[in-house]
Amino acid sequence: MDTVSTPVAKTQRQGLRSQSYIGLWLTQFLGTINDNAFRWLAVPIGKMVYDESTALSLGLACFTIPYLLFATPAAYLADRYSKRTVIIGCKIAELVIMAIGLVCIWFGSITGLFAVVFLMGTQSALFYPSKFGSLPEMLKSEKLSKGNGLLGMATIVAAAIGFVVGMGIADRMGVDHTNPVPVESLDIFPAAVVLFSLAALGLISSLFIKKLPAADPERVLPLNPVADTYQSLNQLWKTKVLFRTALGISFFWFLASLAQLNIDAYGTIQLQLDQQAVGPLLAVLVIGVGIGSVLAGYWSGDHVELGIAPLGALGIVLSSIVLYSIGTLVDPSNALSTSSAYRWSCVWLVVLGGAAGLFNIPLDSYLQHRSPDKSRGRILAAANFLCFTLTLAASGIFWVLRERLELEPSTIFLLVGLATLPVAIYIFVLLPNATIRFAVWLVTHTIYKVRVWGRDNLPERGGALLVANHVTWLDGIFLMVTSSRPIRMIAYEDYVTKPWIKWLAKLFGVIPIRAGSGPKALIKSLQAAREAINNGELVCIFAEGQLTRTGQLQEFQGGMMHVLKGTDAPVIPVYLDELWGSIFSYRGGRFFWKFPMKFPYPLSIKFGKPLEKPDNVHQIRQAVQDLGVELMEERKSRIMVPVRAFLRQCRTSLFRRKISDYSGAEATGSRLLTGSLIFKRLFKRKEIGKCEKLVGVLLPPLSPARLPTRPWRSNTMQPST
Repeated sequence: MDTVSTPVAKTQRQGLRSQSYIGLWLTQFLGTINDNAFRWLAVPIGKMVYDESTALSLGLACFTIPYLLFATPAAYLADRYSKRTVIIGCKIAELVIMAIGLVCIWFGSITGLFAVVFLMGTQSALFYPSKFGSLPEMLKSEKLSKGNGLLGMATIVAAAIGFVVGMGIADRMGVDHTNPVPVESLDIFPAAVVLFSLAALGLISSLFIKKLPAADPERVLPLNPVADTYQSLNQLWKTKVLFRTALGISFFWFLASLAQLNIDAYGTIQLQLDQQAVGPLLAVLVIGVGIGSVLAGYWSGDHVELGIAPLGALGIVLSSIVLYSIGTLVDPSNALSTSSAYRWSCVWLVVLGGAAGLFNIPLDSYLQHRSPDKSRGRILAAANFLCFTLTLAASGIFWVLRERLELEPSTIFLLVGLATLPVAIYIFVLLPNATIRFAVWLVTHTIYKVRVWGRDNLPERGGALLVANHVTWLDGIFLMVTSSRPIRMIAYEDYVTKPWIKWLAKLFGVIPIRAGSGPKALIKSLQAAREAINNGELVCIFAEGQLTRTGQLQEFQGGMMHVLKGTDAPVIPVYLDELWGSIFSYRGGRFFWKFPMKFPYPLSIKFGKPLEKPDNVHQIRQAVQDLGVELMEERKSRIMVPVRAFLRQCRTSLFRRKISDYSGAEATGSRLLTGSLIFKRLFKRKEIGKCEKLVGVLLPPLSPARLPTRPWRSNTMQPST
């Protein structure tokens, strides 16, 4: 693996509110609007000369081909120079290209206009590796998925806005397909104002990005771009995981391009809409992608979650089939049928877009996170080459499907769904543990309210031993779904060899402990754990050896020291808090057979700082116990004060008995609440204790005597009883 020549210090990486990330987000947002506005300005003008399918395919091809031709220079610029410098240079070029485009319209040159679309594609191709390559350098790793989600949302939403803006400019310029006029007679003033303003704002926003160090200042510009592109693809191919990820991203862009081209025909031909009504169809698709992108970032939490991708693929399959059904069943001669089909198409296009966002964002984040720092530009450029090879293929395939095979747009949606089905199956077969882990994550985060501290103490690479307390049967699952990396659990063989769980334990690499099979079998199990750590994996052991029967931390067994023997791996102490009393704990003298005390049930997990070469078991146990103390202190801030708990109980139990005394007097929640408020008013009216911090109240042992103690606790004064 390549080493990092000019590493970005971890302290230089910031969060989503940093100046650099906001600057990049705005630059991408404005640039995407401008790119798509110019492209969708060129297409309507092109329709005045060419037929519809040819103009659409030509616009996509001219914008896409540069991504294939300039993959090598894009990778070179992203690695050789500061990515900030490359981004600013691309924004300056955007201003020049816009000027050339307006000149082409002024002289009525359709060929020149599509040549400018080609130049815009070139500018975007050079911009792409620096844009996405800068994310891991400016964001902390735990913010990478959310950063990608927000940037993906910005890209998709901006593409939709650009589509609408481009069509709007074309309309204001006087483009009319029913009564075409010479191109040179069009009014270019609206285009000049909008396109130059967007380009200028994009340049200004790029200046907010802070300087990033060059990843490989020694890199030389390759003289043979074809050979260099082949080398980049070969390097991507050698890392099978990254290559498969790049293929997944390429498939997404293939589907996105095909869907974007197909929506125009779907609306005008299948739903019998005019051109203005087609815009909302694309808009809702884009809104869906934005929602899916943000949702993928949120669900990923503080790590890259690949298990979301199969869910997104299945969503694409389902929504594509439904869109086919809507387009097939619609009756163009019936206004009610057309209106209903239009509404349902909007709904399922949102679903399609959301599923696409869920599919793409985890793959984008994984490719950026796992690619080596020194060659990240080369890896991203190679992945970009694959993406736009398939995007270019989409324009050709769309032309063949529509013009040669004469397929209906709804049938093309069906083909999209059928093509995605084997991809979804392949991802699940390839990443079954990630898929299952994410499904479990959804369930656990629905039933439990999970709080996690210290996740950044888990090493991003290399082996380590996690040592945790053991409260419930689900502790191992909680740790696996909150870790940014896979964790191999050490568990007793009797628990993981049952037929219904054996395959799952094998899938997640559980290391069985054969304590009852003699010392040799036990030593062999510990050696397996040690080998896993030496191989760079995370291993977790519950050092108490059993579930706690009291809710307190028990004595630790000495097996973990045998696991650490001969390794330099750190120990990560872990404490799981607030689980005592849950269904799967032993509180009440039994497991399972009890109702949960709260819903969602609170759960706090804290990963402590790594312990390097601990001397003994007691040192590790003390570190775990200290985490428990810290979590208890944190829990105090969330505990409800007695007066607030009293008021809430009275409000939710107005007619239930709350207190009684030996004389038989009783009071319900409503009476207590009303009496307390009246008593508080009396104290204020009489100005009792106005100048005192403490007021003494003599209380007889009767139910009504509880009233005076209530109103005071919400004020600065405290009663002394």
